[in-house]
Amino acid sequence: MSKTFHPWHGAHFGNEAPEIVNTLIEIPQGSRAKYEVDKETGLLKLDRVIYSSFHYPINYGFIPQTLGEDGDPLDILVLCSQSIQPLCLVEATVIGNMQMIDSGIMDDKIIAVAAKDPSVNHINKMEELPAHFMAELKNYFELYKVLENKKVTINDFQGKELAYDIINNSIERYSKQFKK
Repeated sequence: MSKTFHPWHGAHFGNEAPEIVNTLIEIPQGSRAKYEVDKETGLLKLDRVIYSSFHYPINYGFIPQTLGEDGDPLDILVLCSQSIQPLCLVEATVIGNMQMIDSGIMDDKIIAVAAKDPSVNHINKMEELPAHFMAELKNYFELYKVLENKKVTINDFQGKELAYDIINNSIERYSKQFKK
C-alpha cells in the first residue's frame, strides 16, 4: 500500500530557508475562491468563496513544515507576474512580512517574490514594492472579511530580517509539535 503525500508535512521548507523558501500555493492571484489544504487528508478543499467582490491581489499559500502562531502552516504571499495554480510548489525569495491580527489572533503573512520569475525576482526588500501595491494589499486584507462580520487589522509591514525570525520560529514550532 502506498503512502499518501501530504503537502504540509511531506514537502520541505527548503535548504536555503529562511531567505529562500519552498511555498505551496493554495489560492491563485485573481481568485475569489478561498482554498485550504485539509489538515487531515492533504487534499485541497474549498473553504469558502470570499463574501465581498474582492479578488486575491497576490498568490497565497503556506510554507511546508511550519506552524504559525495561529496553529496553521505559516502563510506566505508570493508576488509573481502570473497567477499560480493551487498546490504548485514555488521557490520564493522572502522580502518581508505583513503583521496581521485576524479576529484577535496573530496571523503573520510572509511576503515573497517568485524566484523563477524574472519580472519580480530582482525585488529584494519591501521598500522596492510600489506604494500603491502595498496600499492595495493592506486594503484587501483589512476588508475581505468585513461581510463575514470578522475584524482584521494590519499592524505593520516589516522587513525581511523580522520575516526570517518568524519563519525560523515557525519551523521550530512545527518541529516541536510534529517531530516528537
